[in-house]
Amino acid sequence: MTRLLTFVRVDGHLVRVSVRGDGRPLLLVMGLGGNIEMWDPLEQALNQRGIQTIAYDASGTGDSPTRLVPLRMPGLASQAAHLLDTLGYPAADVLGVSFGGAVAQELARSHPERVRRLVLASTTCGLGGVPGHPVALALLATPLRYYSPAFLRLTANTLYGPTGNGDGDGARLQEQLKARRARPPTLWGYVGQLAAGAGWTSLPWLHRLRAPTLVLSGGADRIVPPVNARILARRIPDARLEIVPGAGHLLLMDHAEQCAASIGAFLD
Repeated sequence: MTRLLTFVRVDGHLVRVSVRGDGRPLLLVMGLGGNIEMWDPLEQALNQRGIQTIAYDASGTGDSPTRLVPLRMPGLASQAAHLLDTLGYPAADVLGVSFGGAVAQELARSHPERVRRLVLASTTCGLGGVPGHPVALALLATPLRYYSPAFLRLTANTLYGPTGNGDGDGARLQEQLKARRARPPTLWGYVGQLAAGAGWTSLPWLHRLRAPTLVLSGGADRIVPPVNARILARRIPDARLEIVPGAGHLLLMDHAEQCAASIGAFLD
């Protein structure tokens, strides 16, 4: 499978980018603190279905340098749009997971001409949505899971809900441990993303989104309860909703083949 892994300059800042496979382009927008490598299980499944994946490390995550002044949510959406400009894509399908789902919603609102189809996974409308489990949200406030494998192992089920997809505690979790440790976010980068999400909401304008939308959720997600997916699907015109029973917050990685099949069928 062909893959280009490089750095490009977006709005004067270096951004690490991966373009993988051939076919219709799908921009992947990662969750809080995440990096390109964490997409690997889903990317492999999508690439095999003739979908080209474009992943990137947002500023302050992975190997992309931290910005002195963090971006707010509209700025993060503009960064994604300008990344497509830099790579020469007039438009693309867009998939956002968790925090990245908020960026994807903002991108579809502020740059509708860039988004052909929209996939929102394990995400929320922000203010006006239903908060997750208090302990899970408290654990989410710290990036320690990116630095300490022991901490992630101890807290994974509490934080994410069920993990592993029945692989006996965890080949998938081990892959996540390796990817997180290899390229953790900077503390300022992580704090900047937390700040971008604070006070943000898409609830007042979801009904104005025009991109065909698929909403995915894990039925046992502790960070973003599946009721949030129902809110998104009700508010976005003609959105399609799929809830994976028993899946947690990492459903795209734990159930990569199943999710890739649903995403591929939707994008087709």
